[in-house]
Amino acid sequence: MLETYSKTEFTDEGVTKPVYVRGSGPAVIVIHEVPGITPEVIRFADWVVAAGFRVYMPELLGKAGKPITLPYALGSIAKLCISREFHVLASHRSSPVTGWLRALARHAHAEAGGKGVGAIGMCFSGNFALSMMMEPALMAPVLSQPSMPLPIGSARKGALHVSPEELQCVKERCAKGDKVLGLRFKGDPMCPPEKFEALRRELGDAFEGIELDDKHANPASPAPKPHSVLTVDLIDRDGEPTKEAARRVIAFFQERLLGA
Repeated sequence: MLETYSKTEFTDEGVTKPVYVRGSGPAVIVIHEVPGITPEVIRFADWVVAAGFRVYMPELLGKAGKPITLPYALGSIAKLCISREFHVLASHRSSPVTGWLRALARHAHAEAGGKGVGAIGMCFSGNFALSMMMEPALMAPVLSQPSMPLPIGSARKGALHVSPEELQCVKERCAKGDKVLGLRFKGDPMCPPEKFEALRRELGDAFEGIELDDKHANPASPAPKPHSVLTVDLIDRDGEPTKEAARRVIAFFQERLLGA
């Protein structure tokens, strides 16, 4: 599925990571979930390309193109927890990798042109799109089932995995007209309702939250509970709430990056 993508590398401050690139138009950074760039993540990226965007898909974990299995997912979670690039329990600071992602957003904007850049994070990377708003080029942030910090303890359930400075930047930008889109399943323990309550409290009407009933998740999903709105738990059929959620994400990118 990656044959139509160009594999490149991007380096910032001595950190180099693979990036898969495809399409033309304004840039959208698709940040994968656990365990990595799975076929379902690529499918979503393909939809973004087809909508008129140039996708930049960095590889942060796993092996690109490898299908999800339970052992593969557990191995990626283990790497996530011990890596210095990710602070999985940090409530009021972001993961160090978000600095690299902001630099990628600047690079993608310079290369692709247009009004600005979109970004979508999923699962462990869900909140990264908030931190990336420190980069002025980032104009269309999407948080799909944002799960960090891991919701261990009541205080972390509503934490947003951003520093006070980053949150203040997000709030100031939203006060000036910027928007943030979020998606989750209502019964998802990894992305509890407190996360979206905090986003609504902090961002007001600038936050658009889509919360789906668990019954609308893909029954053939390998996940033990509905979690991944746009990938393994999505039902790729017109009229399905998960498919409509994916269309709303793409429409959000179009409104923010292609609108007059």
